[in-house]
Amino acid sequence: MRFWDSSAVVPLIVEEARSRSCRSLLRQDPSLAVWAFTSTEVASTLHRLRREGHLEPSGLTRAVGRLGLLARQWTEVEAFGAVRERAERLLSVHALTSADAHQLGAALVLVGERPRGRWFVTADARLAGAAEGEGFRVHLPG
Repeated sequence: MRFWDSSAVVPLIVEEARSRSCRSLLRQDPSLAVWAFTSTEVASTLHRLRREGHLEPSGLTRAVGRLGLLARQWTEVEAFGAVRERAERLLSVHALTSADAHQLGAALVLVGERPRGRWFVTADARLAGAAEGEGFRVHLPG
């Protein structure tokens, strides 16, 4: 099971330059884990893409449907207190947004603080660097 940051989930739902790489990775290991707010983060991105004119209304409807299908398959990390504690520590050692710190904190909770040899998938280079710094193997698609 790999932990997927929301930035790597979006290319599974809407076509981007890194979509092929993300789909290939998902085929290799279809059991993905995400932070409890990943669905919200992805929905935010989809609606932003619509507002900016990158998605037609029908494309948004299809994308939201794909998100729902994918969400039924993934495992969500919902340990809010434990994730918050890790996120606050991560903010003190890495230049991350609070959302990214929560993503990485959720991944650490998922692996029981033993990231060595475990995969973290993200399309965000800064988050990738922090995940590597924490000991994860990182896949940066695209």
